[in-house]
Amino acid sequence: MLWLIKLLTGNRNSKYRKAPNQADITEKAPINRELSANLNRLKQSFSLAPDLVFRHFQIVHSGASAALVYLDGLADKQTIQEHILRELIHGASEQQFILNAVSVGECRAGVMWSSIDDAILHGDSVLFIDGHPKAYIFATKGWPQRAVEDTKIEPALRGGHQGFVESGYQNIALIRRYIQSRELKIKEFTIGERGKSKVSVLYLADVAHPEVLKELETRIAQIDVDAILNTGELAEFIEDNPYSPFPQFILSERPDSAASHILQGRIVVVVDRSPSVLIAPVNFVSFFQSVDDYGSRWLIASFIRILRFLALFIALFLPAAYISLISFNYEVIPLQLLISIAETRTRVPFPPILEAILMELTLEMMREAGIRLPTPIGQTIGIVGGIIIGQAAVQAGIVSNIMVIVVASTAIASFIFPNYDIGASIRLLRFPMMLLASMFGIVGMVCGAMALVAHFVSLESLGTPYGSPLAPWRFADMKDVFIRFPLWKMNKRPQSARAVQSARQGPPERDQQ
Repeated sequence: MLWLIKLLTGNRNSKYRKAPNQADITEKAPINRELSANLNRLKQSFSLAPDLVFRHFQIVHSGASAALVYLDGLADKQTIQEHILRELIHGASEQQFILNAVSVGECRAGVMWSSIDDAILHGDSVLFIDGHPKAYIFATKGWPQRAVEDTKIEPALRGGHQGFVESGYQNIALIRRYIQSRELKIKEFTIGERGKSKVSVLYLADVAHPEVLKELETRIAQIDVDAILNTGELAEFIEDNPYSPFPQFILSERPDSAASHILQGRIVVVVDRSPSVLIAPVNFVSFFQSVDDYGSRWLIASFIRILRFLALFIALFLPAAYISLISFNYEVIPLQLLISIAETRTRVPFPPILEAILMELTLEMMREAGIRLPTPIGQTIGIVGGIIIGQAAVQAGIVSNIMVIVVASTAIASFIFPNYDIGASIRLLRFPMMLLASMFGIVGMVCGAMALVAHFVSLESLGTPYGSPLAPWRFADMKDVFIRFPLWKMNKRPQSARAVQSARQGPPERDQQ
């Protein structure tokens, strides 16, 4: 199956295409001294752009003609009016203006057209003065953005109630609120030929592994596309195995979760205009860990962690087990239960595999409809629709009562995972498991499980084993897998993060007593 996908999609390296050099030659040209020539060039470059504003005026003391250019909607008009135009028109001379007259946080000079175009497209204002061979760029970004609020995808009971927003600088500030250290370093990249996206890599310089950091930077630098609109697109470009059903990076909307992974020695990638961050390298166990696990007592957290792993087997194998037992291995079912199942299936005209696929696809469509509809309507559709459709299907003899119970149990188990991506992968994998069970029974299930384990062991995330600490076996990391040990017992960072500095706390005082 994988070779067919690779044949249809082409070579993986083809995604790193060599973009044709279509840049305008004038972008590398210097700025003209004449104001009219500069403005004409901007009008030609930004043709059919009615939101491009040209504010003409004269500097009072020198009498020189000037123009301030910005994009309406991307620049803050109040900052332009109060801190640039008022200072320039009513008080400052040219020399005072250049040095310190304008009270804007960031001001720089630009002499090439490439920097001018980028500044305007990013919401900055550009000042042209007649007779000056350079322009002045002011940081006046003020595009519409939402306030910091609680995340809807990753709710938590004991964690913070602030989620990432669509501004990269605000997301970095949210992470800095949790990690107030000078060792928190940030490297910035720009990706995209048409829509330039700023990508920031955050890590602790004395903890993160240099080889992992270099590998991540190399993969990001090799991306050559028109634009990166969200973090999910970036993850697909840099993941180790793009044909695997398992997610190889964590996409999180929680600043406290991102800060926790950074403290463990991992790397966080912030993409501007995206409300989620990318965390790497990760292992399979990381998708079953939640912020609430570390805010609750370790006994309660361990019980919930075991429930998640139990839900993994239920969501993946329960429909397949039902099909195999009914179709092939019915001799292992107790006699009374077998009679009850036979009675419920007397009116069902379909074999178990069609019955299961029909119900599972119906459930997936209802789940997707509940997401797309407004929240109050979506909840109503999910609850009322599930009850009505399930009861009507049983009364019509399309499915059996046992199948409704199996599908409902599978749905509950698939929604218990704290990470959306791993839940979607498990829901997808149960369909081939059901097909194998319908053809070969329990033997097919075992073969499918063995294939998953083999694939699971071979996976990597930025060159680190995906199956760690189970494969390869690392006993020291087992303190935070199925059972979450007390925090004062976990004095080492996980080896799966490949942290250079392994100690994250002193020896536990309870052991010293």
